[in-house]
Amino acid sequence: MDLRLPALRGLLRRPRRLLAAGAAVAVLAGAGTWTAAVASDDTRSVRRSDQVMAVDGVRLDTSYFTPADAGRHPAVLLAHGFGGSKDDMRRQAEDLARDGYAVLTWSARGFGDSTGKIGLNDPKGEVADVSRLIDWLARQPQVRLDKPGDPRVGVAGGSYGGAVSLLAAGHDQRVDAIAPAITYWNLADALFPNGVFKKLWAGIFFNTGGGCARFEPALCRMYDRVAESGTPDQAARELLQERSPSAVGDRVKVPTLLVQGQTDSLFTLDQADAAQRAIRANGAPVDVDWIAGGHDGGDMETSRVEARVRAWFDRYLKGDKGTDTGPAFRITRTGGIDSTDGTAQLRGASAAAYPGLADHRRALALTGGTQHVANPAGASPPGVSALPGLGGSGGLAQLSALGVGVSLDFPGQFAKFDSAPLTRDLRITGTPTATVRITSTRDDAVLFGKVYDVGPDGTRQVLPAQLVAPFRVTGAKAGKDVTVTLPAIDHEVQKGHRLRLVLASTDLGYASPAAPADYTVSLKGDLSVPTAPAVTTAAAPLPAWVWWLPAAGAAVALGLLLTARRRTAAPAPDPELADVPLVIKDLSKRYAKSTDLPRALGSARAGGTPTAVRELSFRVEKGQVLGLLGPNGAGKTTTLRMLMGLIRPDDGEIRVFGHAIRPGASVLSRVGAFVEGAGFLPHLSGRENLELYWRATGRPPEDAHLDEALEIAGLGDDALARAVRTYSQGMRQRLAIAQAMLGLPDLLILDEPTNGLDPPQIREMREVMIRYAAGGRTVIVSSHLLAEVEQSCTHLVVMDRGRLVQAGPVREITGSGDTLLVGTAVPVDEPVVEKVAALAGVASAVRTDDGLLVRLEPGGTAERLVVELVRLAVPVASVGPHRRLEDAFLTLIGGSA
Repeated sequence: MDLRLPALRGLLRRPRRLLAAGAAVAVLAGAGTWTAAVASDDTRSVRRSDQVMAVDGVRLDTSYFTPADAGRHPAVLLAHGFGGSKDDMRRQAEDLARDGYAVLTWSARGFGDSTGKIGLNDPKGEVADVSRLIDWLARQPQVRLDKPGDPRVGVAGGSYGGAVSLLAAGHDQRVDAIAPAITYWNLADALFPNGVFKKLWAGIFFNTGGGCARFEPALCRMYDRVAESGTPDQAARELLQERSPSAVGDRVKVPTLLVQGQTDSLFTLDQADAAQRAIRANGAPVDVDWIAGGHDGGDMETSRVEARVRAWFDRYLKGDKGTDTGPAFRITRTGGIDSTDGTAQLRGASAAAYPGLADHRRALALTGGTQHVANPAGASPPGVSALPGLGGSGGLAQLSALGVGVSLDFPGQFAKFDSAPLTRDLRITGTPTATVRITSTRDDAVLFGKVYDVGPDGTRQVLPAQLVAPFRVTGAKAGKDVTVTLPAIDHEVQKGHRLRLVLASTDLGYASPAAPADYTVSLKGDLSVPTAPAVTTAAAPLPAWVWWLPAAGAAVALGLLLTARRRTAAPAPDPELADVPLVIKDLSKRYAKSTDLPRALGSARAGGTPTAVRELSFRVEKGQVLGLLGPNGAGKTTTLRMLMGLIRPDDGEIRVFGHAIRPGASVLSRVGAFVEGAGFLPHLSGRENLELYWRATGRPPEDAHLDEALEIAGLGDDALARAVRTYSQGMRQRLAIAQAMLGLPDLLILDEPTNGLDPPQIREMREVMIRYAAGGRTVIVSSHLLAEVEQSCTHLVVMDRGRLVQAGPVREITGSGDTLLVGTAVPVDEPVVEKVAALAGVASAVRTDDGLLVRLEPGGTAERLVVELVRLAVPVASVGPHRRLEDAFLTLIGGSA
């Protein structure tokens, strides 16, 4: 299952006390049984039956999945996330049933088709329901029993469902194994961390649940009270704590697989840490898995996690001792990108034992002195760390001015303390800590601690996982020393970077005091960071080309020797073309039939020799934005590849600023290109990706003109400081264009730069190209979006079947049609339009908002039309050709696009 929103839907339920184990469960209705065949190579089938069960006055909607084969099987209860229903768990239930389990899913109270009030996993409500469902499983002939009334059963679920898994294990001794994911151990600590109200997440839950009236009255009153005051009281903490797994932590004694999200400002890694310590102290096996995603988005690693849950149950429910359940501790780390599809490559790091959050600490000295921080009236404007509940889209994602996933601190509202640049790479795994002294003009102070990874120039900073640690300081008026435990993270800080401790007075996701106050902040010690050296990252598998490339290279070299092919000397530069960006003359390219020819054969649609480009000639001047047009297979991409020196032409030549183009030609340093997408390291910021690319060119940093390229591309500082994995498609395209602009090349080549962009993003990309050419540079753009080319380009080259069809200014190419737009000072009446349509030489006339659209017959002329219009007293204001580029394009290529 995708744990993100089903998990978001699974957060808030609480236990009260289980009812007597013998309470009845009545089956009110059955929806029948059906059999579904499994896809792919697994042909086993699954039986499913639906029924509504009456449990203590509440009706629970359930589905029961069993293997088709006879016999008794271990059982699994799958719990859904907050706001979801049993249907969210159907696919996973079917997979487990095919693997030999009897699986029961249900919609929790207040969700789906189940009745009742939402109790946030009330022990007397939702948790008691789980025991009633176990009672029901114990009576089913498909379920294996440990003894009468005691089925062999495990419980799994994400977020809300994860918490009920833990609670069920604490309240019902019949539970044999659990696998909770991205969930809480203490809900009071999760929603009121260090006495600060996590207002946005709490609001999201009560809204997602359908409003306060859908909850138990005590929960509704608690939320209203805390939301109004902004400060959690002791009664609120006690209400949430009694519904938390921590309340029965000493009774959770079953094998537990804890899966927790690194991208999660709701249930942070310290929740799983507390659960691990408590359950391990009870003597039960516990494995911990930190996945890449969480409630704030990211990769949920659904397939891998479900496979590990299945292995966990195979070992502890089926009793298969030979099953590999994975390492005791595992972290998912981003290890670059897959060059074939641009997706992030996730690599696992593991350890034989869980290291906790404070393993092998390292002290880093900080500087900064005493600083003053203002808490503004109404705590507004608030700083930004995470944007809760987005899951990557929707909701607060529309606050683009704040930046999705961007940390924002307002001047005067934060103190900062920096380390020296690191002399070697540093991997932080766990919770950094720092001791500071806080003095406030009011007795109660609230601050938000975070640790940034700051780039070498000191301006670009990244907040790992967008996490912040709130803390409340009482008695702050007299001054108080506070040890701040910062968010648990797994993050590598590169050599030359520094760490920055920031203490801010406000944060968007939390409630801060509304009364204005001034804080004085100073350091009382070093920043302490855990390193967990026993956690090692698995070596990345070597790509296939590592093995075949040396052999292929040797074969190519041998072939060159045997055929005695020699490089020809490059022609001398042409001084007369020194200021001309591009001249192509009699260019041709043929592909050998023994090679892979999809592109070449596409360009030879008429048959014959697979020739991609045929005797192509055109010229491009400074300041032009030239559109390279043609149907698929016209030879556009082959032409661009020859222009960039990637492949050699068979005939003709290409000159850039008078220099002949050959692979590796020095003049190519004046050419920037964006062709077939760009690969970025997703865990690095936009700016760091660009700097890394430029360093790879071996050219001096000052030659990059990075800031100028970024200004033209329209990328703001906030976006550049963010990890690329948080970028939208439009942002990635802009970053790729900025990369092509590094060094401010005199000739910029863009191949389909608007692929995957929405209309506003396409408009922004058009403005980027126009701005770039406005400085006297030249842009060549290949695109299928003819309307966009018409608006952004000054000149066109139209190709078809490898040949030049037409070249020239856009106006000339679009203005050669037989349709005229007649602008009029006032609207034209319909009787007059009919008279115009009846004129000699006029094929048709149509009234438009601006006047008349007149199509001429062969032999008709604009001059004769104007004379006749004046005779008819039509108030002519202008006359001009009217033909879209699309019309001209289709005319030029004969409709072969």
